[in-house]
Amino acid sequence: MVRQAHTLEGQRVLDVGCGVGMYTAAFARSGAQAFGVELEADRAREAHAQVPRIAQSVGETLPFNDRAFDVVFSHEVLEHVRDDSACAAEMVRVTRPGGAIVIFVPNRLYFFETHGIYWKGNYRFGNIPLVNWLPDRLRDRLAPHVRAYTRRGLRRLFADLPVRTVHHTLIYPGYDNIVTRRPQLGRALQAVTYALERTPLRLLGLSHFLVLQVTA
Repeated sequence: MVRQAHTLEGQRVLDVGCGVGMYTAAFARSGAQAFGVELEADRAREAHAQVPRIAQSVGETLPFNDRAFDVVFSHEVLEHVRDDSACAAEMVRVTRPGGAIVIFVPNRLYFFETHGIYWKGNYRFGNIPLVNWLPDRLRDRLAPHVRAYTRRGLRRLFADLPVRTVHHTLIYPGYDNIVTRRPQLGRALQAVTYALERTPLRLLGLSHFLVLQVTA
């Protein structure tokens, strides 16, 4: 999906919140000059073992010059940062005019909160149903540690920035773990949910997939 959004070969690509470097390394294998930033030191070191250009940093203050990259990528990171508006502005700042920003974030309308919840002071791990459908006040009490975005809320982060929307859709899970353990069941689930992505029910998908182009 990223390759369809923008050419990677020969491009300078920044992976914001790169974790252990899975996507960063994939960009490098695709012929990009790949960079990554990661907050957690242990993960940054693991990423550095695969890709040498890894910096430890928060997304709100990226340690790079203006217009330094052709593509800036962020996979399920904006929902975790302290200030998502500041992180969005930083991604735009370090992207050259004509370059692309490619973002995945959780969908507020998905059936489950996949990051767990806090209940009576204790954290409960797992996929918790219907939390994201609650009013903001209740949802934020149960999941204060993570955001989920509506279509309008995600676009609002970039409303005053010099970008235009190239593509915005919603996607369902890939069920990779199920495919590994039970291939027939996994492929059947993929067939159903990937078909839903081509219908109005895509609005209930797991994640937003947003591609922006920097205009100035």
